[in-house]
Amino acid sequence: MGLVQKFEDLEVWKLARKLVVDVYQASKTGAFAKDFGFKDQICRASVSIISNIAEGFERHSSAQFLHFLDIVSGSIGEVRAQLYVALDLGYLSSDQFQCLLAETTQIGKMITSLKRHLRSNTQ
Repeated sequence: MGLVQKFEDLEVWKLARKLVVDVYQASKTGAFAKDFGFKDQICRASVSIISNIAEGFERHSSAQFLHFLDIVSGSIGEVRAQLYVALDLGYLSSDQFQCLLAETTQIGKMITSLKRHLRSNTQ
């Protein structure tokens, strides 16, 4: 991949954008859609992932970007935890859960790699 000019060029941001859509899709039907507080929380946490990637990138500072990527890591953990709750409450099928869990896991690994890369280039 060439030089990243904007946050929209980041593969991890693109995958996080897809995750947002998938979380919103999964939460808009059945009992999930009626659990307004829980639905709002998992949707906001998923949006927090792409938002903090973008905000950190736009700070144009590796230190600031790392700070926001740490926040992203927390949001990924929050979404993953909430996916387990959604599964346990019967809001998600096993297949939906596995798909969404795989997405969050992949994004988490990419964020960890990006943080490692940024730290190695700032020392």
